[in-house]
Amino acid sequence: MLVFADIRVNPKDLSPEELWNVWEEETRAALGDMEAGKVVALYKVSGQHRVLAVLDVDSHDELDRILMAGLPMAEVLPVREYTAFAEDIRRRWQQAGSGRPGRRASPGPPP
Repeated sequence: MLVFADIRVNPKDLSPEELWNVWEEETRAALGDMEAGKVVALYKVSGQHRVLAVLDVDSHDELDRILMAGLPMAEVLPVREYTAFAEDIRRRWQQAGSGRPGRRASPGPPP
């Protein structure tokens, strides 16, 4: 199950040295999670204390454990591969039978 995570670090209560230490610890953990396959994609937002990630988890339970243990400030959204979505759309068009994307064939006038 793919999940998009928007992680924001609030540095208000941290000294610059403490913030660097947090970033150092987090980068080590994140790179390890990438190597383990749990983090599919990871991006640092330029100029912000923010990281965007795509996680691959087995269940909602696993996601909850990850969030509670290490990402309590993350906002998460379930996502799916766009190619799978596109395939669902393509199948619907084929089922519609009208030859026009997104339109169903008209049932015609009532008898």
